[in-house]
Amino acid sequence: MTDTPSAHRPFVDGERVLLVDSKQRRYLINLAAGTQFQSHAGVVPHDEIIGRDEGIELRTASNAKYLALRPTLVDHVLKMPRGAQVIYPKDIGPILILADIFPGARVLESGIGSGALSTALLRAGAHVTGYEIRDDFADVANTNVSNFLGEKALERYDIHLRSIYQGIDGGPYDRIVLDLPEPWHVVEHIEDGLIAGGIILAYTPSIVQVTRFREALDNSSFTQVETTEVLHRGWYVNKQAVRPDHRMVAHTGFLTHARYLGT
Repeated sequence: MTDTPSAHRPFVDGERVLLVDSKQRRYLINLAAGTQFQSHAGVVPHDEIIGRDEGIELRTASNAKYLALRPTLVDHVLKMPRGAQVIYPKDIGPILILADIFPGARVLESGIGSGALSTALLRAGAHVTGYEIRDDFADVANTNVSNFLGEKALERYDIHLRSIYQGIDGGPYDRIVLDLPEPWHVVEHIEDGLIAGGIILAYTPSIVQVTRFREALDNSSFTQVETTEVLHRGWYVNKQAVRPDHRMVAHTGFLTHARYLGT
């Protein structure tokens, strides 16, 4: 008979926890013994969370209620400290699929910003080499990755302070993922950067960037070039009252991906 893993996984000192109040406002905290979470609704001692299971309900002295949960990747991306604008969850999911990220994939990511996409790539099992021109962004990305995935994830995360426009080292990679103003300048270095059959994907806010990138792809050894825009609309559902939300997350950026045929 084989042992089954225990469902009992209490919160521990140093862990990140998401507190959700009665109005669904979310607060991301790092547990530290002897300290407190404070808000307009009162105080929650961290010691009341440490050692207890996920899903517990906590109350302040004013009877305000908080639900304690482990943060999801979406919670982390939306609440984490930012050195630069992040790629939002509505685009991160499709990027993982369109770039076909798999466990063990060697991924070159350029323009890592605050590390939101890096975190998703690493969580999918990839080994990520990051090119970033700003050391402050690199520091924020490293911290955000380790806060969510733990220090061990940094063994698969290697950031270089350099511009990918100047060339690619350490290749060829299985995948190249770009969040850059001028991704077309990367295509000229692709021979040393991407394996035959590998995928390049660029996230670009402007359709002008898309056309320039696709022109470069069309003039190189790429096939199956596609551009996608992801729109996100929630729905209001309350018993028999059902309708689309009045607000939606429309344009954030275009996702253009292609496969490399090699030389």
